[in-house]
Amino acid sequence: MNNINILWVDDEIDLLKPHILFLEQKQYKVTTCQSGMEAIEIIDDQNFDIVFLDENMPGLTGLETLSEIKEKRANLPVVMITKSEEEYIMEEAIGSKIADYLIKPVNPNQILLSLKKNLDHTRLVTEKTTSSYQQEFRKIAMDMSMVNSYDEWIDLYQKLIYWEIKLEDVDDPAMFEILESQKSEANNQFGKFIEKNYENWFDGSTDAPILSHQLFKEKVVPEMSKDQPTLFIVIDNLRYDQWKAFEPIINNYYKIAKEEPYYSILPTATQYARNAIFSGLMPSEMEKKHPDLWKNDTDEGGKNLHENNFLQAQLRRLGLGDLRSEYFKITSLKSGKKLVENFKSKKDNDLTVIVYNFVDMLSHSKTEMEVVKELASNDKAYRSLTVSWFKNSPLFEIIQQAQQLGFKLILTTDHGTINVKHPSKVIGDRDTSLNLRYKTGRSLTFEDKEVYAARDPKHIGLPSITMSSSFIFAKGDLFFAYPNNYNHYVSYYRNTYQHGGVSLEEVIIPFVVLDPR
Repeated sequence: MNNINILWVDDEIDLLKPHILFLEQKQYKVTTCQSGMEAIEIIDDQNFDIVFLDENMPGLTGLETLSEIKEKRANLPVVMITKSEEEYIMEEAIGSKIADYLIKPVNPNQILLSLKKNLDHTRLVTEKTTSSYQQEFRKIAMDMSMVNSYDEWIDLYQKLIYWEIKLEDVDDPAMFEILESQKSEANNQFGKFIEKNYENWFDGSTDAPILSHQLFKEKVVPEMSKDQPTLFIVIDNLRYDQWKAFEPIINNYYKIAKEEPYYSILPTATQYARNAIFSGLMPSEMEKKHPDLWKNDTDEGGKNLHENNFLQAQLRRLGLGDLRSEYFKITSLKSGKKLVENFKSKKDNDLTVIVYNFVDMLSHSKTEMEVVKELASNDKAYRSLTVSWFKNSPLFEIIQQAQQLGFKLILTTDHGTINVKHPSKVIGDRDTSLNLRYKTGRSLTFEDKEVYAARDPKHIGLPSITMSSSFIFAKGDLFFAYPNNYNHYVSYYRNTYQHGGVSLEEVIIPFVVLDPR
């Protein structure tokens, strides 16, 4: 506290002696002067943490002095003290970015409150947030030991994200480390939960969450109506925490009607999960019903080229073949801008579907580009980068237009992504798939404890490339590495964002229905 330097500018400074003594007793250092010109000269020579500035002074007025101070020290907080409550003075002062204003006569507690608000704000927020999380930490730890259903895992993951975003603004690395270890432990337990329950979700023997292949029929179709156009946006590879980070931006245009996270199927990879959303089928069913559209991991060619065909087939199956619908896949800035220009014409559609690939491109490019790796070195930076992109993206412009045109907005994703930290050794033959978070092939050798193994893929709705093919999914923040060229491979892929495996970040993902404001 005794490091805080205050400059107090008032032409009747002698009358303020009791206030100044009060502050000095509280260990603040106060420098005084009696005119705007004097204040500007002092600011040239000394550093201050805050300025108390009288508005009504002879010579340079308070507002003129404020303007000069801001030119020299743009970030120096200035508290305006005024006898007058005239609106134009307040507007001028606020427009010049004052930190606070007080009406004369001021009392010592008002001054102290203003100092705390402007200088101690970060510390007070940190202390409050830290103590709240410390209390919640014990509750989360207890909940984690008892979580035993897919709904409880959604609740627990939402709590962890809430605290992760809350602790972003807290300058306390130790707290963040505690949260990180709690997230890691949660993923460890979640991996065991999936291993124990995932297969049962497909045989009807247990209560199951909504999964990718059920999402459109169960969640999207009930929201559609002939009276209002629906915009269904699938942002590829969007984690739940990234959605929460840019939710406040969308809230200016849309209000949330429903927010119901759902579970991605395994593998949590685009060709499986997104094709499942649009087809309404599990991958093994897609392979049987649409052999011309489905491609396995080892097949040549693009794996996500037929989403619209899958969607149209699903609409016909659901008796919605006469629905007026359009599908767009945005893979570049140019294609995004083109859709912005033509979006007004979509208001006559019953359903407009947009797959937006940016987040996927960002996470993939993080592996390839050192610059992006620097920019998104951890989850906090990755969220920040996503928000920055979203604010300046054609997608945001499309959402703004949709609100003006009265569209209902449904926002979701196909799977999330996780920052991988630790390698897990795997051995397979030359036909083994290449993904870092899951593998499919024959004769796979792996560390049992580090993976969820599906030895008979058909039990979890996946196709078998050969009679003896199995699937393995990396748990937590592991990634698969082959023993040959191991060290180079590990250093290249460590701390990159990958998907395909079993983690809270990849599996529990946003589904949000929004109404225009």
